Amino acid sequence: MTQAPAPAPGPHPATRTRRPVPGTLAPTSEASDAGGGGVPAPLAAHKLEDVPGLSSIPVALSTSSVYPDRTADAFQIAARLGYDGVEVMVYTDPVSQSADALERLVDYHQIPVLAVHAPSLLLTQLVWGTEPWSKLIRAKDLAERLGAKTVVLHPPFRWQRDYVRGFEQGMAKIADETDVTFAVENMFPIRAGTTEMSGFAPHWDPVRLDVPNVTVDLSHTAASGSDAMTMVNSLGSRLSHVHLADGIGAAQPGRMVTDEHLVPGRGKQPCAELLRGLAASGYQGLVVAEVNTRRAGREGRRADLAQTLAFARDHLSAVTLA
Repeated sequence: MTQAPAPAPGPHPATRTRRPVPGTLAPTSEASDAGGGGVPAPLAAHKLEDVPGLSSIPVALSTSSVYPDRTADAFQIAARLGYDGVEVMVYTDPVSQSADALERLVDYHQIPVLAVHAPSLLLTQLVWGTEPWSKLIRAKDLAERLGAKTVVLHPPFRWQRDYVRGFEQGMAKIADETDVTFAVENMFPIRAGTTEMSGFAPHWDPVRLDVPNVTVDLSHTAASGSDAMTMVNSLGSRLSHVHLADGIGAAQPGRMVTDEHLVPGRGKQPCAELLRGLAASGYQGLVVAEVNTRRAGREGRRADLAQTLAFARDHLSAVTLA
């Protein structure tokens, strides 16, 4: 279906201003499910901004969550399930790289793009060329065109030596040049038993990076063996974006730890505790579902993504704001 490009969407209702972010997550009245816990029953269809007194943190769907389906499929499922928006993973799908195509999807499905994930993966090293700063500028331009407030990126690969040397200073500079937030994502070393090797520099752990804004990915905290709550509290107001997923993280004999991106509640990360803490603290960023549904099939994928949204909404709404 051919349509005229839609204008860039305005601010989504779920992104309205909330209270300032304190230095640490406030405790919640409910018990933590740090060990995984059960999965909540699906909620009735509603958006949190429609419920007086409850947290209105937007919950978006990463387009990577429908892989191997395409970017357009993610918009369709996000709209049908009631997500607040999407995070576009820029990869080899031409639609993910095209502002015109994405604007048509926004217009057709009436769902906004809230974040853009720059092509930082090994598999996307040739997307938008090979110069890393040029990729970030293109991601910024795409975000500005679509009205998205965040660009997610990974730390440099160790072999990108010039990029590594200027990374922290470059992040500070680019933050002064645009209203788009560049949020550097926590990664993980390659671990097998007691052996550990990192492919990222200056470091895979954003707590050790001098960057103004950070994305915390809960599958990556599992893969790195990090304490997710300690990481979040150490970051304080630098935390501006969350990738909601789960992971077990324990290496099997003779095998490396993998990046699992499980549906929240199926691993060992404190997913519910973190969401309740975000709601209690007045967090102003996004929560983005980024789960692996590659082997789920179409119906299983829809069920997993509905379950992830219900989990997020349930725990984000568990704290009543004064």
